[in-house]
Amino acid sequence: MTSLDPARRREHILRTAVSQGLLARDADPLAAFVDMDALEHNVTVLHRTFERAVPAEGGVLHAFAAKANCLVPVLKFLRTLGMGCEVASEGELAQAVAAGFEPESIVFDSPAKTMPELRQALALGVALNADNFQELERIRTLREQLRSTSRIGVRINPQVGLGGIEAMSTAGRTSKFGIALDDPGNRERLLAWFSDHPWLTMVHAHVGSQGCRLPLIADGLRAAVDFAEEVNRLVGRRQISTVDIGGGLPVDFETDAAVESPFAEYVGVLRDRVPELFDGRYSLITEFGRTIAAKYGFIAAFVEYTKTAGGSRIAITHAGAQTATRTVFMPEAWPIRVTAHTPDGGFKRGDRAPQTIAGPCCFAGDLTATNRELPILEPGDIVSLLDTGAYYFSTPFSYNSLLEPGVYGARIDDGGSVRFVVLREPQTMSQLLQRTGASLLNGDAGVVSPRPEEIQRTRR
Repeated sequence: MTSLDPARRREHILRTAVSQGLLARDADPLAAFVDMDALEHNVTVLHRTFERAVPAEGGVLHAFAAKANCLVPVLKFLRTLGMGCEVASEGELAQAVAAGFEPESIVFDSPAKTMPELRQALALGVALNADNFQELERIRTLREQLRSTSRIGVRINPQVGLGGIEAMSTAGRTSKFGIALDDPGNRERLLAWFSDHPWLTMVHAHVGSQGCRLPLIADGLRAAVDFAEEVNRLVGRRQISTVDIGGGLPVDFETDAAVESPFAEYVGVLRDRVPELFDGRYSLITEFGRTIAAKYGFIAAFVEYTKTAGGSRIAITHAGAQTATRTVFMPEAWPIRVTAHTPDGGFKRGDRAPQTIAGPCCFAGDLTATNRELPILEPGDIVSLLDTGAYYFSTPFSYNSLLEPGVYGARIDDGGSVRFVVLREPQTMSQLLQRTGASLLNGDAGVVSPRPEEIQRTRR
């Protein structure tokens, strides 16, 4: 990595992208970028932090949550850095396999796994965290039909409470995820399952994503480890040998002050509250996603028009709900930083004023920032939406059939030169038409309905 601070790195990447035509007002007015050097550094910090805390006989699998950034080249890059992959759908499993992850380094979590998905995961040897008792019944049935090397665990809901964003909290009394450990009869029933099925060797807990303070996360993992210890005492051996501690660490979306994620602080809290995780009796799995990638990506978009309405300045840009979905629909919970740039990508200077940054989508709420103090924007300027390396441009929302932007990875050498690699090609109009069914039109008969077997073949 060079000595440039995060803001200067982003400016340098943006300037170079404009000069190379990756971001062009009339051709590609919207693009996204990942700082691959900074991402690599963050993963290195994660590994070093846990390596110092976990005995060699325990070990840790850091499984990147594919939902946070499912671009296959990004997943492949993380694999080369020693990460595993956590997936939550058939599509994410396919992306992980395409990225080259070995099955034993993949963990499948989902509250709605189908029988074909379970069969595929078991056949591959992918680790599974069962979400409920009905899923456990399905897994038992499938294990009787085929040989599998998959590690099998159960996701529990420790019911320790909600974080600051209710929609992202998964350990409330009525969460849809996992088996509610304190509901009447559930603990006893789950203990019986572990006692009767020695192939159940993992327990998983995840308290929430963003908005959950470290002590709350620790409370949830304390409950998970207490349950694991109870199982092992009951069966008289160390049947549960792995604890999947999930992810969900809070990310600083306000400044560049804490570019490195709080892994050391997190480990410190866990060593205090759940010391059994660090004495070698359990191997660990983590499922960090946003904490790994969010700070190291940004979206850049040209300003197409500016106007005033009721005395308020508005800049109409090409980045809105299609790339910043959470921010547009939940602005109080997911505010993001915005920076203003001149047409060449440099930071814009000059008079500042409150401005609303709007996107291109045809609804009034398509706003990425409201009354934000910025240098006065003009048509042809550029805005950058920061900290969007996870859950933003990698999973676009296809509202208004807006084309998906290109995504580019950037590396800066010691001489300051930027080299880009394509992480996702800009979507073409022909690809959009293909995705929205244009190829199904028949000149004589209109839309042709595919047969069920064709649908199944397409899914595979």
